[in-house]
Amino acid sequence: MIRRIAEADVPAVVSLVHELADYEKAPEQCHLTEEQLRTALFGPAPALFGHVAESGGEVVGFALWFLNYSTWEGRHGIYLEDLYVRPEQRGSGLGKALLRTLAGECAERGYARLEWSVLNWNEPAIRFYKAAGAVPMDEWTTFRLTGSALRDFAA
Repeated sequence: MIRRIAEADVPAVVSLVHELADYEKAPEQCHLTEEQLRTALFGPAPALFGHVAESGGEVVGFALWFLNYSTWEGRHGIYLEDLYVRPEQRGSGLGKALLRTLAGECAERGYARLEWSVLNWNEPAIRFYKAAGAVPMDEWTTFRLTGSALRDFAA
């Protein structure tokens, strides 16, 4: 079952985000707390949205996303920050259902696109996304300012 995230799901989703960080071989980089996620999703000015996948009454997957905007299309889109399904639930269709739910959000709201990033080494995810009809944006390179580089540049 796929549904919108509820405030009661926050602890489970934070735990799953930390599982995702382990899977992506970067657990030391994940600092998300329940308070942070609760505020982002349910605070006075939420800018993050989400859906969860349930199996047997337990949250076993999630998709967290936010709006982006295409100046060329003149319309919003969805940027999928994270999609994760516990390994023992993979192959059950929950990941596909989460992704399909976000595609439905785009279609229903008239958004231009659904996009996300995937690690180059994550072949199972790349195959999954290509099977859904997604295409890699190989001509684009993601850049990021963070930490001291961000602070130094801002100064």
